[in-house]
Amino acid sequence: MGNRGMEELIPLVNRLQDALSSVGESASLHLPQIAVVGGQSAGKSSVLENFVGRDFLPRGSGIVTRRPLILQLLNGNTEYGEFLHCKGKKFTDFDEIHKEIETETRRLTGSNKAISPIPINLRIYSPNVLNLTLVDLPGITKVPVGDQPADIEYQVRDMIMQYICKENCLILAVTPANTDLANSDALKLAKDVDPQGLRTIGVITKLDLMDAGTDAREILENRLLPLRRGYIGVVNRSQKDIDGKKDIQEALEAEKKFFLSHLAYKHMAQTMGTPYLQRILNQQLTNHIRDTLPAFRSHLQSQLLGLNKEAEEYGQFNPDDPTRRTKTLLKLVQRLAVDFEKLIEGSGDRVDTVNLSGGARINRIFHERFPYELVKIESDERKLRREINYAIRNIHGVRTGLFTPDMAFEAIVKKEISRLQGPCTKFIDLVTQELITTVHQCINKLSSFPKLRDETERIVTSEIREHESKCREQVLLLIDIQLAYINTKHEDFIGFTNVQQAYSQSNKKTVPGIAGNQGVAPPSSLIVIRKGWLTISNIGIMKGGAREYWFILSAESLSWFKDDEEKEKKYMLPLDNLKLRDVEKGFMSSKFVFAIFNTELRNVYKDYKCLELACNSQEELDSWKASLLRAGVYPERVAVDGQGNGTPENFTDPQLERQVETIRNLVDSYMSIIYKTIRDLMPKTIMHLMINSVKEFISSELLAQLYALGECSVLMDESPEQQQHRVEVLSKHAALKEALAVIGEISTSTCTTPLPPPVDSSWIQPSRYTQ
Repeated sequence: MGNRGMEELIPLVNRLQDALSSVGESASLHLPQIAVVGGQSAGKSSVLENFVGRDFLPRGSGIVTRRPLILQLLNGNTEYGEFLHCKGKKFTDFDEIHKEIETETRRLTGSNKAISPIPINLRIYSPNVLNLTLVDLPGITKVPVGDQPADIEYQVRDMIMQYICKENCLILAVTPANTDLANSDALKLAKDVDPQGLRTIGVITKLDLMDAGTDAREILENRLLPLRRGYIGVVNRSQKDIDGKKDIQEALEAEKKFFLSHLAYKHMAQTMGTPYLQRILNQQLTNHIRDTLPAFRSHLQSQLLGLNKEAEEYGQFNPDDPTRRTKTLLKLVQRLAVDFEKLIEGSGDRVDTVNLSGGARINRIFHERFPYELVKIESDERKLRREINYAIRNIHGVRTGLFTPDMAFEAIVKKEISRLQGPCTKFIDLVTQELITTVHQCINKLSSFPKLRDETERIVTSEIREHESKCREQVLLLIDIQLAYINTKHEDFIGFTNVQQAYSQSNKKTVPGIAGNQGVAPPSSLIVIRKGWLTISNIGIMKGGAREYWFILSAESLSWFKDDEEKEKKYMLPLDNLKLRDVEKGFMSSKFVFAIFNTELRNVYKDYKCLELACNSQEELDSWKASLLRAGVYPERVAVDGQGNGTPENFTDPQLERQVETIRNLVDSYMSIIYKTIRDLMPKTIMHLMINSVKEFISSELLAQLYALGECSVLMDESPEQQQHRVEVLSKHAALKEALAVIGEISTSTCTTPLPPPVDSSWIQPSRYTQ
């Protein structure tokens, strides 16, 4: 049938393609296209037909191929053709294929020589072809005829370039022997896209039609007008032969006889003719496959390595084996316990570099959110002093008190301690929600078994809620314990004797246990509390939009710079008398905003009474607020009865005024001890009663509760998606192993043909399209 030279490679390549068909496109082996380029009536179609061994292409004078024909040859047991535009219809008669090509060409281009870049896709299945793609392109023309536009030459050239510019395309530059080879448009176009000649093969046709006494010997010997890959001469059937129904086998015999009997060609007859051209292309296909094999083998091996563990697990899992189901359940629960512990303890193999998760989010609640909630309950100064005043007066009754009453101090302290219940219960709620989210994240990995996933989440969530209730009781008990006995002998309590000294030094009130007032600290100006990007949103409104700056918060000031190189400082704002307030998020804004202002109503920056600073997330907002609290900048308080801070009323009794001030300082000192204790004990209590208990439950009791449901076989029912995935993984794993085995056979049963050395091809002038 005219392509026996490819038969040795066919079985191996087809086995490889069959193995890869179940792996997917990511592992497909791309064989090169072979584009046949040449002038009108150069014999391009005849060269293509020789690959198939059948007559099926239109013939005639002038431009016959008026649309690209993408010819996909596929090895199969039976011989037939299929067109993409006639899906499902098989053409077993190749004369019918011929007619369909003409009909489909006329459908878009008409009958008067017009052309179209829209290709015709034809698949031919045959036991005598290799899986590759051939492209028959319109012949190069310069003079428009019929309905052809004036720029037909450029249209044809652009159409050809779309195909031959691809690195995976072999170019057969077809030139008739009875024309001037030095001016071959096919070779000029090939040189434009392949200047090194790595993928260009010269094909000389119509050797039998040369003038008497002339021949192309020096060209075919690659001595005159050389190409790196040289030339191959072919003798196609004449129009008389085609009209006489001379088949391709007869034509090949006639071609062989021509080369053996011709005085100029008989010494190189073995390197001429269509069979030799096919062998050369076979070598190029082999070279391409072998050149591709190392990277391709590596790609397949990496895929196989990634599937090995999963395939091994699936290979051992038998859905109908109760023993296997039980073992799988045990492994899944154990893995859930390990995953949960890793997320909480932060020792996971995969570290999230985008968002906080699991234990890190709980840690942020411990050390940023909870302290912030404590500070938010700070008493309003005016209200607190009024309560102390009333407490002292009510305890004295009708008498005039000479001494500061202890009972007034205890009454005020107990009231302040009771207010801790709100932040503490909110703290438990936040941690509980985060714990449930973490458990859900781990349990989602059981999605292959929907019933197991749902039951596990129900049981673990119920356990979390049970421990939440115990934890809430214990936290309230901690507060009740603090209320039960006011320990004025505590070593950190300032005491009555030192209260006046504390008052004289307390020009700036700080929240106890937050800013820190223990030990010898370094100079506060050297302490950097936080750095980061913030957007000043209110100043930029009149200047074309908000601006982002690099902010540095220290213990005494808030500074901002042009960028994070910290070279160009824009401003430094002292923290004295500053407070912060929340700003409602705008309807169209994605930013989270808070404001800083001066309690004495002074401008904080230029003519602005406040700075509105914007973050990108709620987490950033909470973190900045917590940092500002550490620096002594606290949230704004809502004034009572519309009045500001100050003395609750004009004291007429100096002694009462001193007593109020004494108790006020004593309350401040004692509450610092309480805040410190609560901040220390709350995370420990939650860790012990909730987080560690849930960890222990998952690792030691969850499996027993799942077994107690009595539906182990039902729990381990796979989802339809998981069943399909398991089958696909096992199939893909087997296919990859088979593909690698075939690649090994190709490597040992074929050899690479070395690339010919470079030649001087400067004789080929660049096409005038590139000049």
